[in-house]
Amino acid sequence: MTESRSRVRMTGKERREQLIGISRTLFAEKGFDGTSIEEIAASARVSKPVVYEHFGGKEGIYAVVVDREMQRLLGLVAGALVAGHPKIRLERAAIALLQYVEESSEGFRILVRDSHAASGTGTFASLISDIASQVEDVLADQFAERGFEPTHAPMYAQMLVGMVALTGQWWLDARSPDRKEVAAHLVNLAWNGLTSLEPQPRLTAASERAVITPPPGLVFPPLVPATEKEARELEKARAKELRELEKARERELKEQEKAREKELREQEKARERELKEQEKDLREQEKLRQREQREQEKLLREQEKARARELREEERLRAQQRREAERLRAQEAKLAEQGTRQAEETQRQLGVCE
Repeated sequence: MTESRSRVRMTGKERREQLIGISRTLFAEKGFDGTSIEEIAASARVSKPVVYEHFGGKEGIYAVVVDREMQRLLGLVAGALVAGHPKIRLERAAIALLQYVEESSEGFRILVRDSHAASGTGTFASLISDIASQVEDVLADQFAERGFEPTHAPMYAQMLVGMVALTGQWWLDARSPDRKEVAAHLVNLAWNGLTSLEPQPRLTAASERAVITPPPGLVFPPLVPATEKEARELEKARAKELRELEKARERELKEQEKAREKELREQEKARERELKEQEKDLREQEKLRQREQREQEKLLREQEKARARELREEERLRAQQRREAERLRAQEAKLAEQGTRQAEETQRQLGVCE
C-alpha cells in the first residue's frame, strides 16, 4: 500500500529521474540492445506508455543517459584543467577521469560501450576528442615554452588522453592500486617519459589534496616568456598561484568541515524533532485509546441499564398478568357461586309448589 501511494504522489519530474536512474543501471549491465522498454517499465513499476510519454522510446532515454554522463565527465576534466602549472593540470585531469570511473562506474561502462547508432548521441571516441581538445592548450603552452612545434599539440593530446582513457577502462575492473597512485604513474610516464621515469612517483601536494569539481569558469591564458627574466617571473607567479590554490583549498576544506558539522547538527535536530513527533503521536494514540475504552465502558453501562429496565418491565408485566388472572378466577368463582345459589333457589321454589 505504501509503494502504491508513493507512485501516485510522484511528480512528472520525479518519475522522469526515476526512469533515467533505472535505465542507467540496465544499460550499464546489458547495453542498449540488451535492454528493453518492458524491463525499464517493470523495474519502475509503471506501464510502457509512461516511458514513451517521457522519452518517446528507448533511444530517447538512452540519449539522455549518455548525454548526462558525457557532460559530467567533461565537467570534471574541465574543472581539473583550471590549475596553473601544466603538471598539476595533467595530474588533476588524470585524477578527474579516474574519479569519474570510481564514482560513476555504471556511467563509464555505458560510455565505453559506444553509444548506439540509433540513439543519436556521440561515441566514446568523440568524448575523448572533446577532452583532448581541452588538453591541447596545456601541451601547446609547454611545446611553445620548450621550443617544440605547437601544431603537434593536438596529436600529442590525443595520445595522452587515449592513454589515460584506456588505463581507466583497465582500472574499471582492476581497482588496484588506488586512483591517486594510478594517476601518479600515468603522469610519471606522460611527464617524464620512459628515459626519465621516477621509481616511486608521487602526486604534487596540491593534486594530492585536490577535490575535482566542475569548472568555476576560470580561464588561464597561455604565457610564453620571451626572456630568462620573464621566465623567472613567470615561475614565481606560478609558485604564488600554487600557494594561493593550496590556501584556497585549505579554506574550502574548512568550509566543507563547517558545512558537514552544520549538516550533522541539523540532522540531529531533525532526529530530535522526529522523536518528539513520535512521542506526541504515541501520547495522542494513548489518549485516543483511553477515550475509546471509556466510550466502550459507558456503552456497556448503558446496555446494562437498558437490560435492567427490560427485566423490570417484564417483571411488572408478569405481575400485572398474575393479578389479572387472579381477578378473572375470582369473577369466575363468584359467578359459579351465584349460579349455585340460583339453582338452589329454583329447586326450593319447585318444591314449595308441589
